[in-house]
Amino acid sequence: MRVLLKASMNTEKANEVIRSGKMPQLMQEALGNIKPEAAYFTLDHGVRTCYLVFDMQDSSQMPPFGEPFFMDLDAELDLTPVMNAEDLQKGLSQLR
Repeated sequence: MRVLLKASMNTEKANEVIRSGKMPQLMQEALGNIKPEAAYFTLDHGVRTCYLVFDMQDSSQMPPFGEPFFMDLDAELDLTPVMNAEDLQKGLSQLR
């Protein structure tokens, strides 16, 4: 299932990670583990936030994908099922 992971990072904790020089490695490891089809980094409500779109094969993947954000960045996470245009067309075709 295609999923959107939103990670809103705690500012103080993220500042510590950035100052330590570990943020690039942390992001590289997270992205390497999750293998998102898309990754975006921005601010949301004044907080560093990343959005990752990826395929989750099983709900048991939630801990390995989410825990690094919780543990290293004290982040708040949201996981939301999402569709692309092809998925939407497939779903709509089943309504007939």
